[in-house]
Amino acid sequence: MHEVDGNGWVKLPDGSRRWGVYGAAGLLLYARDVTGTGHVLLQHRAGWTHMGGMWGIPGGARNRDETPLEAAVREFREEVAGDLEGYTVLGAHEHDLDVWRYDTFLASVPDLRPYRAANAESEEIRWVPLHDTVTLPLLPAFRTAWPRLHADLTAAVSLAEPGTSASG
Repeated sequence: MHEVDGNGWVKLPDGSRRWGVYGAAGLLLYARDVTGTGHVLLQHRAGWTHMGGMWGIPGGARNRDETPLEAAVREFREEVAGDLEGYTVLGAHEHDLDVWRYDTFLASVPDLRPYRAANAESEEIRWVPLHDTVTLPLLPAFRTAWPRLHADLTAAVSLAEPGTSASG
């Protein structure tokens, strides 16, 4: 069990704040439905949380003794109930702001397995078709990163599964 020492705010030079003394990380999980349509697993943040009511990915503060991937998987397991076994990391996206960074790991599972909220930080956990993602009220940083994340995910899935693409 990791010591929980990463919780806390970091103030950026522009005056904005980011959660995670040592940065933060999250897991953007991908799977296809039976028709081949690509989906991502998103978290509807509880109203009481920072930027509550918006959608993003499960993630949070990194602890001093964790790699970014370890933090992303730990946070996923804290926030999402369900089987993560057999996931495959397809790539990573680093948003580095010099004094703070957020690592998003693109990962896949073989099917749209059931997931639900594991704690009070989430209103809902839901598989969302790729093409519907931008219709949700996304966290601003996630909305900004989405075009690149979507492109990287589509390319990674295409490379991982020859002859297919991330439909949606």
